[in-house]
Amino acid sequence: MKILKNAAIAALTISCAITFGAPAAHSATLLDFLQGKKSSNERKRPTHSIFGASLDDDDDMGAFPDRARPAKALPKVSAPKYFTYKADPLRLIAVAKFAPTLETAAADPVADPNQTGSIQTPNIIQQVDFAQNPRAYMTDVRVKAPADVAAAIEKFYSSNDGLLWVDANGLTDKARSALKVLEGVDGVGLDPAEYKVMDPTDTVSAVDEATRQRLLMQFEIEMSAAVLTYTQDTVRGRIDPNRIAEYYDFKRKTVNLDGALNVIRASGDIAAYLQSRTPMSPEFAALQAELIKLKAADGTEEARVEIAPGTLLKPGQTNEELANVIAAIRMRGSDALKVDHSLVLASYQNTPEYTPELVDVVKAFQVESGLKGDGVVGAGTIRKLMGGDTGGSKIEKIKVAMEQLRWLPGDLGSRYVFINQPAFTAYYHNNNKEEFNMRVVVGSPRNQTFFFQDEIELVEYNPYWGVPRSIIVNEMLPELRADPSYLDRQGYETSINGQQVSSSDIDWNSTDSVDVRQPPGRGNALGQLKIMFPNSHAIYMHDTPQKKFFERDMRALSHGCVRLSDPKKMAAAVMGISVEEIDAEIATGQNHQVKVPERFPVYVAYFTAFPNKDGVVEYFDDVYSRDAAMDKAFKATSKARAAES
Repeated sequence: MKILKNAAIAALTISCAITFGAPAAHSATLLDFLQGKKSSNERKRPTHSIFGASLDDDDDMGAFPDRARPAKALPKVSAPKYFTYKADPLRLIAVAKFAPTLETAAADPVADPNQTGSIQTPNIIQQVDFAQNPRAYMTDVRVKAPADVAAAIEKFYSSNDGLLWVDANGLTDKARSALKVLEGVDGVGLDPAEYKVMDPTDTVSAVDEATRQRLLMQFEIEMSAAVLTYTQDTVRGRIDPNRIAEYYDFKRKTVNLDGALNVIRASGDIAAYLQSRTPMSPEFAALQAELIKLKAADGTEEARVEIAPGTLLKPGQTNEELANVIAAIRMRGSDALKVDHSLVLASYQNTPEYTPELVDVVKAFQVESGLKGDGVVGAGTIRKLMGGDTGGSKIEKIKVAMEQLRWLPGDLGSRYVFINQPAFTAYYHNNNKEEFNMRVVVGSPRNQTFFFQDEIELVEYNPYWGVPRSIIVNEMLPELRADPSYLDRQGYETSINGQQVSSSDIDWNSTDSVDVRQPPGRGNALGQLKIMFPNSHAIYMHDTPQKKFFERDMRALSHGCVRLSDPKKMAAAVMGISVEEIDAEIATGQNHQVKVPERFPVYVAYFTAFPNKDGVVEYFDDVYSRDAAMDKAFKATSKARAAES
C-alpha cells in the first residue's frame, strides 16, 4: 500500500555525509548518488512527467495512478543561521543605593563667622568633610556598565564602607597601577578603549573643593566598572559566541564579580591580580608572545607579489596572473627549486600560457610548501605564493583566537582530542603532550561543522548510517519522487514512526518524514567505525570509504561530521587498546557499540591561528568566514560600550 502524507517525523540519531555536484538518479550506492555518479547499469529515466508538465500523446496516465496527481511542493530543511550580533546593553549604576545625600552627610549646622550668635547652613556642600564622609559627592555620579557589573558594584558599595581607588589626597597608588594594566590590555587581545578611565589629577588641582570631590567620586565608580568589566572580559571573553550564529554552542562562563571586588579591596598588588585573570594556558601564552612579536614588527612587512583574489589556474589554460605566479615562485621558492628549474625560470617572458614546463615549476613549489603537487593554482597555493597572511591580518587572527580560547576551559586537560577545522586536522593529546595528529574532512561552507566541546563516550563498530533529514529532503526527495524504488534496490532501510516499510510503498510526492539508514557493510558512508560524543548537532568522528579526499589541501567537503584519515589509530587511542584489537572488533561484522574506559574532552574548534606542539603559531584560511563574523561582533560591542559609557 502507499504511505500517504502527514506521517510523523521520527528523530534521526545521526547525520553526516559528503556531497559533490548535482545528484544522479539510479546510482550504484547512495554515496554515489550524493556525489553525482551513475552506475553502469543505470536505468533510463521514464519520459513521463510526474510533476505536472505536459505528457506525450502516447503516455498512459493510468500506468502511474499514485504519481499522476500534482506532488506536494518540495519542502526544505534550513541550515543554521548567522545573526546580527547584539552586544550586551549597559545600564546606569544605581548610586542611590550606596551614596548618602548631601543633606544627610552634612555635619551639624555651624556658626556663621560673620554673624555672631546666629546659626546658618547657607552652603551644605562646604560643610561635608571628604575624610569624614567621602561618598557624599557620589549622588551626581553617572556611570554605565553591563548589568551584572553594575549589580556587583551596587552590592559591594552598599555592603562596604570606604573607597577602592581614591582618598583625600586624590588617586591612590592602587588606582595608578590598575590604570597602567588597563592601558596595556591590547597585549592580551582586548581593546584598551573599552576600559579607558580618565585620570582627573590635573583637573582636580584647578577646581574648587566640591567639584574636586565630585570628580574623584566619578573616577571611583568609573574605575570599579572598568576593572570589573575587564576582569569579566579577560576570563570569559567580550563576545557571547551563541549570538554570532547557530553554529556555536557554548555555555558562557560565569565570573564571580562579587568575589573579585573583595579581592581587589584586599589586594596589595593590584597589577599582579589583574594580570592573573588572563588565561594561563600554554596555548594562550604562545598567542600572546606572537602578538607582541607582530606588534613590534609593525610597519616592516616583507615584500610580496600580489596575485588577484579568486585566481584559479589549471594546466593548459591561459591566464594573465601566471606572470605573478612565477614572480612569486622566484621570490619564495627554495634555492634548490630555482636551481632545478633555472632554465625555465630564466627563459620565461611573462606570457599567459600555462605550459607543461611551467606546470612542473608550480608542482615543485607546491610539494616543498606541503601542498598537493597537482599544478592547479588555487586558494591554497596562492596563499603560499603570497607568503601567507600579512602582519596586520595575523594580528587580527591572533585577537580572534585569544577571544575564542577564553570560551574554552583554562586548562584543556591532560588528555583530549582537538579538532581544528580551518587546519583540517585532528590532534590527540595524552599525558599533557600531542601524541599524533591526522588529516580530517570537515563540513563544507554550506554544511558547516559546529564549534563546541563535549566528551568522547563511545566507539561504534560496523555502524549504520542514518541519512540526515536535510539530505533526504533537500537533495534526495526530487529523485525519489521520480524513482521510489531506488533505496530498496540499494539495500537501504526506510521506516516511518519506527515501522519499516519499503521505499517503493512510500508516496514521496506527499511524504518526506521518513527515516533512511544504510546497513553496515562495504561502501557504508561511515566506513568501519565512528567515534561518538553524543550532542544535539549529531556530529561525530568517523571512517569513510572515500579516502581520496584526504589528499586535497582544502578539505571542507562533508555535511558537517569529521572524517578521519586514520580512524583505527584514533579509535585505538581513545579506547586505550591496539589497532589490532580494533581490527578484531570490526572483523565480527556486527554492529556494536563499546563505551570508552574513561570519558575525556573533545574540542570541535575553529581557529585560524593556533600554536602547534612546538609552540609555533600557524595560520589558516577562514573557510567559513567566521573571523569576519567575529570582527562584526567586536565592532558591535565596542560601539555599544562607547555609545553608552
